[in-house]
Amino acid sequence: MALESLLLSRDVEVFRVIRPTLEKLSIQVEVCQEARKASEILISEKFDAVIVDCDDLPGGLEVLQGLRATPSNKNSVAFALLNGKKTTTQAAFDMGVNFVLQKPVSTLNASRCFHAALNFMERERRRYFRQAVKMPVRVVLGEKELQATSTDVSEGGIALLVHQALPKNATPRLQFTLPDTKQALDLNAELAWADLKGRAGLRFLNVPESTLEFLEKWLNDQMEKQLPGSNPNLAGSGSESIQ
Repeated sequence: MALESLLLSRDVEVFRVIRPTLEKLSIQVEVCQEARKASEILISEKFDAVIVDCDDLPGGLEVLQGLRATPSNKNSVAFALLNGKKTTTQAAFDMGVNFVLQKPVSTLNASRCFHAALNFMERERRRYFRQAVKMPVRVVLGEKELQATSTDVSEGGIALLVHQALPKNATPRLQFTLPDTKQALDLNAELAWADLKGRAGLRFLNVPESTLEFLEKWLNDQMEKQLPGSNPNLAGSGSESIQ
């Protein structure tokens, strides 16, 4: 499961430098050349990185300004491409940009920038990563116990197929054992959503630190099997300007 990026630009030289640099890091690239179209894409799709040509593409700056308001991409790692004449580096950072690249973009600077950002992209991917997993789950509501089957699990919750509708505002205990582990988990949860087909999403509550570490490690192990080029040892400051 490769990292995914959206590149908004019309600059042929930007394409020539940035696209192969991202692909060498196993980051898939979707190219968009119109700001309106990019805004539509950002509403409906999730990207690990969003690269915006702010100064040389009409509407590019507005896309960047609205990025943190999009539910799917408010935490995506954001890159601003600046021409040194319009938007300042500080102004870009004030809009929530994580990294700035000054044009003309060289292969060396692009490589440095995206290598520095890779750790942040992978960390954010882990945060929202959901692992598809089918396993039995006990749903305990007071003295009542329901049988369910999971469909996916994340750091923050679990999706279930429940054989009986859960009460609105239910706060059950969930008991399950993750595949290839021996540690039984017993977690408090609250109902986040449910539909008429017996599917429900539950949010974990007050997870003990040791249990959270165990869950995070299991999820990281699952993601490492799917994420090529992953390197947890890469580090970065969180905001950087590349000249």
